[in-house]
Amino acid sequence: MAEPSPLLPATAALADDGRLVIGGCAVADVVAEFGTPLLMVDEATLREQARLQLAELRSRHADSDVYFATKAFPCPGVIRVLAEEGCGADVVSAGELLFALKAGVATERILMHGNAKSDRDLQAALEAQIGLIVIDGFDEIDRLERLATRPQRVLLRLNPGVDAPTHEAMATGHDGSKFGIGGDEIEAAIDRVTASPMLELEGLHAHIGSQILELEPFARAVEKIAGYGQFATYDLGGGLGVRYTLDDDPAPTPGDYAATLIDAAHQHLGTDCRIIVEPGRSLVAAAGVTAYSAVTVKRGAHNFVAVDGGMGDNLEPMLYGQRFEPIVLDAPATRELEEFAVVGPHCETGDRLVGTSPLAGPAVGDTILLPVTGAYCYTLANNYNGSLRPPVVLLSDGSATEIVRRETDADLLARQIL
Repeated sequence: MAEPSPLLPATAALADDGRLVIGGCAVADVVAEFGTPLLMVDEATLREQARLQLAELRSRHADSDVYFATKAFPCPGVIRVLAEEGCGADVVSAGELLFALKAGVATERILMHGNAKSDRDLQAALEAQIGLIVIDGFDEIDRLERLATRPQRVLLRLNPGVDAPTHEAMATGHDGSKFGIGGDEIEAAIDRVTASPMLELEGLHAHIGSQILELEPFARAVEKIAGYGQFATYDLGGGLGVRYTLDDDPAPTPGDYAATLIDAAHQHLGTDCRIIVEPGRSLVAAAGVTAYSAVTVKRGAHNFVAVDGGMGDNLEPMLYGQRFEPIVLDAPATRELEEFAVVGPHCETGDRLVGTSPLAGPAVGDTILLPVTGAYCYTLANNYNGSLRPPVVLLSDGSATEIVRRETDADLLARQIL
């Protein structure tokens, strides 16, 4: 590796001996200690992104807040780092609420949304006395009125009818989406909540999708929120995309994103309100790097390097067609680049992490790195073919700290009843 790939976390560097270092830790040493597959997270990159996004928003609108969309990486060790930098937590279930509380997030800095919250979800949120619950439909108003024992602050989620340019499974704000209340019904929902003695309406919420690389749809969604009255709080959702390969155009910066949102908010919503955003991917994706071991190498009409992980720990390529750019860790400079597909061990032809990409002459036993795996990889991990979910290790100031242990055979059997 001549120079660390710009896709690697911010602290990536080459040591004097030529080995790759992230967070002050030699990656080869971390892999030797914890094994593969392994998800490494650079703490400094997490902190830098949290500070940057908060600063960019608040420099334009002082009364702004960043709530981490915990679904992107629902791990208390990660949530804690972001909370220490001033982020609240956006959760969508009792389980994600549990992670946020375990991480030490103040209850008033937690909000819950979701299109089909169960009684368990709502009861957990009410008992914890979280700051905000985002109502997604009229049935949820009924459930909250039945379950609440004290007034609860809420937002109403509006479906803004904005079709975001992203994968169809990630678009959440178009007319055919399951999320939110349509514009033709939102006024009735406002009247209903306003009349309720157990609900205190703080404002409106809108979210149009994930991995969005164009800014105009965000501004359009803000405009759609206007016109339903003046409110104290507007939650403008998240969805800012990131760059996954060097062939991709650079993603909009947090500064560009903040400028687009706040300019639109000031134009359509006024300046005397609280603005919340819910970034997930843009906070954590670049901080994550997954390490695999090369198990089998096949050269021929098609070249394959099969590694010891795949759709069991990274479903992004299979679900969303996401592309990644692999790296052979500490490959000798004498190796020539060859086009290889990176595939996993699972019994699916679709178990392909990377379609094809130039790799430095991979050999059995090599460590293959996938950068930009900090978002939606850990959270979608599964036990397909009896695979064990990998550990998560936080890299910081030369120390590698395990924050999620590797699953064991005992874990795999724990819920089985013979």
